[in-house]
Amino acid sequence: MSVGATSVSTHILDTGVGRPAAGVAVGLSVRTGDAGDRDTGGWTAHAASATDADGRVRDLPALPAGTTHVRLVFATGPYLSEQGAEDRQDAPAHRDSGAFFPEVAVVFAVDPGEHYHVPLLLTPFGYSVYRGS
Repeated sequence: MSVGATSVSTHILDTGVGRPAAGVAVGLSVRTGDAGDRDTGGWTAHAASATDADGRVRDLPALPAGTTHVRLVFATGPYLSEQGAEDRQDAPAHRDSGAFFPEVAVVFAVDPGEHYHVPLLLTPFGYSVYRGS
């Protein structure tokens, strides 16, 4: 039996406003080998994209053979700042550092031939991720 390509997709929902988060840059890196063996399994950039008007990234390429771990990095800071997100929460009025979460990095293990949909649910001061379908 032949194993198909391993693939990843994602989307972002801004749960603070109940809408998709459009225009968020997303980077995908891959690693091979055991997660505990950092010497043989460094991160390699594999793809870069951005969420569309529906908050989805639809154009991530299949993962290279041998990939064991994936890292998605969501550049949430510019999006949250553009949305005035800090003003929507009861938090300190002045911040020198900008958005509380300037980026969100999600690392997960993959098996050959599987599809992984990893949504990000985002608010200005919290986020969650899960394996979707």
